[in-house]
Amino acid sequence: MDVDDQQGLSDQYPTASPWPVFVALGLALSEVGVFVGLFPVAVFGLILFGGSVAGILTEAGYADRPWPTLVGVGAVLSLLAVGIGAAYLPLSAVTLANVGEGALFTRLVAVVVAGLVMAAMGGVGRVMEQTAA
Repeated sequence: MDVDDQQGLSDQYPTASPWPVFVALGLALSEVGVFVGLFPVAVFGLILFGGSVAGILTEAGYADRPWPTLVGVGAVLSLLAVGIGAAYLPLSAVTLANVGEGALFTRLVAVVVAGLVMAAMGGVGRVMEQTAA
């Protein structure tokens, strides 16, 4: 039986995409890092998640380049974390280490840092792509 005779196979997508695995891994790592309070794991997981979302949207044809999506995901994460912090944290919580509301503060800082790193990565990627062309 020839490959052309098999139904359900597409010439456009001969192999499976690796992005869903990275989306799931990034989401799981970010959840573990944020909820347990592991700063580096939270930042890495969120960056992996955001980068994978940008990659999968680019591969699917919803975006021409991953850089604007990466900047957008990073900005949304940062703004959400700052908004949650402004709404739920009193100013005294910032001075606490990891007790009570201070634990929420450190987790929100991890989300803001991940968002800022993603936005910076998207900006640098866009500039490098434009200068290389």
